[in-house]
Amino acid sequence: MKILITGSNGMLGHDLIEVLKDRHELVLTTSKTLDITDRQSTIRCITQNQPDIVINSAAYTDVDGCETNQDLAYAVNGEGVKNLALACKEADCPLVHVSTDYVFDGSARDPIEEDGEIGPISIYGKSKLKGEEAILEILDKYFIVRTAWLYGINGKNFPKTMLELAKDHPEITVVYDEVGTPTYTPDLAYGISQLIETDFYGIYHLTNSGSCSWCEFAKYIFEIAGLDINVVPVTASEFSRPAPRPSYSVLKNKKWIDNGFEPLRDYKEAIKEYIELIK
Repeated sequence: MKILITGSNGMLGHDLIEVLKDRHELVLTTSKTLDITDRQSTIRCITQNQPDIVINSAAYTDVDGCETNQDLAYAVNGEGVKNLALACKEADCPLVHVSTDYVFDGSARDPIEEDGEIGPISIYGKSKLKGEEAILEILDKYFIVRTAWLYGINGKNFPKTMLELAKDHPEITVVYDEVGTPTYTPDLAYGISQLIETDFYGIYHLTNSGSCSWCEFAKYIFEIAGLDINVVPVTASEFSRPAPRPSYSVLKNKKWIDNGFEPLRDYKEAIKEYIELIK
């Protein structure tokens, strides 16, 4: 297939390239070569390249930054996605869009299915929901892939930050009352590579298996890395940040399993591989 990837220089973009490059023809774009907030240039780019499918891994993902840069958040995560959907409609190709657990409000107490009640509490979540809504309105052929707590070799992420802090801090405070599923971008990219081979369109939740709090995740990272760090649990309200986060956003990968795909491996196995690679 000919696959156009937006945000190809991002954390997930790098892993999508690795997973897809041997079997598919890739058209790679970045914010410098394709500004998805520019409708006409987005439509032109996609209609000229005539891809078989578009994967959108471009997003404004700075959750706290979205609170102060609301116009940018809605431009990229909302209007930008709408522009891609319009372009895909014109080119008659499906769109894969990577969305987030932050479209939920955190009030659930059991893993959330794809049709769970939406209710974003941050500008990041609200802007990402705008993108989802645009796709639903414009396209019939789409994969909306909600995922969570991403980390990978490229780019900033929680495990990398923890390991950096551990170099100079024997004690680190980490939030314990936010629960989700850390997801390794190579595993997510592999899942997307399977999904695009099908026409099982719709909304999917796709994360590694299992769940934990940020505090539990930090402790496990240090355990695997062989570091003696004292992790001090704090509440989200004590660890003050501009954007509110869902207190519980574990995603149940129901549609993924129902369509015959194997669950992605446990987050504990994935983080072991990550730490081995960055040692």
